[in-house]
Amino acid sequence: MEHHGLSTTMRRILLLINCLILAVGICGGPLMMRLYYVEGGSRVWFSSWLQTAGWPFTLIPLAILYFYRRKTEGSNAKLYFITPRIFIASFIIGVVTGVDDFLYSWGGSKLPVSTSSLLLAAQLAFTAIGAFFIVKLKFTPYSINAVVLLTVGAVLLGVRSNGDRPEGVTSKAYILGFMMTLLAAALYGVILPCIELIYLKAKQAITATLVLEIQMVMCFAATVFCTVGMIANNDFQAISREAKQFNLGEARYYTVIIWTTIIWQCFFVGVIGVIYCSSSLMSGVIIAVLLPVTEILAVVFFRENFSGEKGLALFLSLWGFVSYFYGEFRQTKKQKNKSPKTEMTMMHTESV
Repeated sequence: MEHHGLSTTMRRILLLINCLILAVGICGGPLMMRLYYVEGGSRVWFSSWLQTAGWPFTLIPLAILYFYRRKTEGSNAKLYFITPRIFIASFIIGVVTGVDDFLYSWGGSKLPVSTSSLLLAAQLAFTAIGAFFIVKLKFTPYSINAVVLLTVGAVLLGVRSNGDRPEGVTSKAYILGFMMTLLAAALYGVILPCIELIYLKAKQAITATLVLEIQMVMCFAATVFCTVGMIANNDFQAISREAKQFNLGEARYYTVIIWTTIIWQCFFVGVIGVIYCSSSLMSGVIIAVLLPVTEILAVVFFRENFSGEKGLALFLSLWGFVSYFYGEFRQTKKQKNKSPKTEMTMMHTESV
């Protein structure tokens, strides 16, 4: 993957910025979605649509980057960098993202945030497996340990799945929501390495502009998919009626919708930004690391029950994260130690 004109320091700064943007999305997105359902919202397709409908906001940084190029390159500045091949690949992944949004929204309508967040922690395991097959990521004992611990945590929640069932949700609907959320985690675990694969197979410099263009096309495709679902389900006609019946009032209904769109857009921009600066697995790790924060916020804001099973699953998740990070630290340290030896060997060979 070629990062056009980026130094190591600049890439680290960009990685930090994207991690912060991702943190806003992964912590705020699930809470806003749950707020919509708790206060009277019930349109699953609409909730799915809100996750990517903020794609036009991406035009703002793209416009800024274009005018910057015009200033530095003059009339030779390209309007866009995305090729037809990358556009098609991004659109297909976007449609799959739309399916994933629907699965997650359906699950989120039946589960407390603290439970759905713990289930989504298993997404790191699916990302690791997907990255192994799609971008040939090498497993280490530490990453394998993290995958196993996160899987055990999800299974543990499944064994005692009815303990935190929200009021008004049947046992059957709860179990289906549980399975939908787990399936959403698995599907997103495949989507992340596919985005990384686009970067690897792009056959051109991966610039910030191209990354934003890919993200915009993906979110546009996902929005188109969810729009078709909304039309089929008559959601557009129901929005005004739902706004009037919203527990927090009509004005706050639209406020919740607007902020939900903005916060979820932060999630998608952050995800592809982290992949651009690092890898799909790193993106999965950041999402997984931030999920415990989401769980704590859910307990605080929605007074959700935090049972012993959730506590144990959280402990296993954190153990998995620490295991993964320690493995990455060891790997980086080993590579740094190898580099001077490799250089010495090459110099010795050249002198001979």
